[in-house]
Amino acid sequence: MNEVSIPALVPAATAGNLTNLVAERAWFEPERVMLSRPLGEGWQSVTAREFESEVRAAAKGLIAAGVNIGDRVAIMARTRYEWTILDFAIWFAGGCVVPIFETSSAEQVQWILSDSGSVGLVVETPILKELVTPILPSHTKHVWTMTDDILHVLAQAGAHISDDEIDERRNSLVPDTLATLIYTSGTTGKPKGVQLTHGNFLAECGNVVKGASDLFLKAGGSTLLFLPVAHVFGRMVEIGAVSAGLHMAHCGDPAGRLSIDLASFKPTFVLAVPRIFEKIYNGAEAKAEAAGKGKIFRKAAAVAIAYSEALDQGNIPAVLRVQHKLFDKLVYSKIRHAMGGNVEAAISGGAPLGARLGHFFRGAGVRILEGYGLTETTAGATLNLTSHHRVGSVGRPIPGTSVRINDDGEVLIKGPIVMRGYWQNDGANNESFNEDHWFKSGDLGRIDDEGFLYIVGRKKELIVTSGGKNVAPAVLEDRLRAHPLVSQCLVVGDNKPFIAALVTLDADALKGWINVNKKKGTSLADLTKDPDLIAVIQTGVDEANKAVSKAESIRKFVILPTDFTIAGGHLTAKLSVKRHVVAKEFAQEIESLYS
Repeated sequence: MNEVSIPALVPAATAGNLTNLVAERAWFEPERVMLSRPLGEGWQSVTAREFESEVRAAAKGLIAAGVNIGDRVAIMARTRYEWTILDFAIWFAGGCVVPIFETSSAEQVQWILSDSGSVGLVVETPILKELVTPILPSHTKHVWTMTDDILHVLAQAGAHISDDEIDERRNSLVPDTLATLIYTSGTTGKPKGVQLTHGNFLAECGNVVKGASDLFLKAGGSTLLFLPVAHVFGRMVEIGAVSAGLHMAHCGDPAGRLSIDLASFKPTFVLAVPRIFEKIYNGAEAKAEAAGKGKIFRKAAAVAIAYSEALDQGNIPAVLRVQHKLFDKLVYSKIRHAMGGNVEAAISGGAPLGARLGHFFRGAGVRILEGYGLTETTAGATLNLTSHHRVGSVGRPIPGTSVRINDDGEVLIKGPIVMRGYWQNDGANNESFNEDHWFKSGDLGRIDDEGFLYIVGRKKELIVTSGGKNVAPAVLEDRLRAHPLVSQCLVVGDNKPFIAALVTLDADALKGWINVNKKKGTSLADLTKDPDLIAVIQTGVDEANKAVSKAESIRKFVILPTDFTIAGGHLTAKLSVKRHVVAKEFAQEIESLYS
């Protein structure tokens, strides 16, 4: 099968805009709890009426500052309660939101503000304000700071603005009105501004919410948003939760607070990138290993995977049922507890999850529905559903969307979720759409007989060895990252005689390994050359190599004494490796693999 289309559940909007999601909820269900804001170590409930009131008050402050209909206003902050209020407030004021990652450099901020023509900028902290102040373009006339009680400041400034002014502005917005400019990570050249309209988000969220109604519309359902709202996936979660009336809270510090916030908020449903699920799995395995129960954990993992695979076959042997019940008490319940205790399902996107993790979590009682999409497709273009699920695939097209596999294997996408185009960049637009206006994703994939899409690699990331062998690195990298001691990896070998890899270590898992193997006091630089550690990583490499032919297998690897990080410029905000950055920084290490 080369093409599949799924009929829309929610037709493309001909009127209305995203502000209606807030206004109509406040009108019809004013006391419905929509959000929880942090309050000490707990949470304070926010009703639909209170939500709209805060959004309107902030919008009035923006209007008082001179924000006009169609103006772009940028937000540079981590995920937090104020982000969602301001996102909708800018729309209530008739504006367009330009998200900027708080980890962006001054040069990147300057480019985005200049290219978008943003008239205002909201930063999270005074430190970020100090960073951006020297490089502000002349048209960016206002800078607000979230931690300076921004919602109160805006509410006071706009107290004289009438509700009629707000309603006139928000009602002027139509589905084709530009809602946001999201700048791509810019792995090569300057970032491009992806134009997404109100209609794009209404089509995306409407069809995803209705298609996955058992998750989004579940009575008492809740979600903890810890993805960056500056990224399209986090933005879709935010708007989708508001659209569905799903009770939502924010976690802006996943590295430091995720486990704490999961435990206190206890969401029923989470949306995350694969690295989060890898960390949960690897952390549980490392903890079991440190307690001398590594063998039990690995057996439990094997049983969970076998149980999930048996579910697909429709026949679970009695012995497997007994084993699964035993390990549910010993192991799986602890995995669920680490996710808050109430999580029943999750959506994974942004990068490949892999069949092994998908089967493990389903076998452990948390069904992970993997999806696929890009900034240019308003997040998800395909999604597994509880009613239509194939572990290892990224699902079928969301309703209203068509997916086609081009002759060269590239995934093409068409539908109301596809962006209007890149901002002021006709050259990029001409390259990104074919003559029939299908969007060219840059990903390679295949569609099975039931319409499920499988992503096999990036078109531009294909490695071609000196022997002419084409290798998709994602297959190897995904499996190697599954090893508990591995944090990140980069497969290399373009125009080289064989495939090799750079490997970084997971700091938390490494501590446990050091204790068990009596390596205390050994420096990280020495550990990267330790024969025992190299032998352990080799088992991960061997496991990854099982997925490919001998010609595609990793022949050599080097362990780096430093991890890839967002701050170091090695990772994007969704934790994908910036291949060109890593290849340039570690060029000497790569060359040593072939010398």
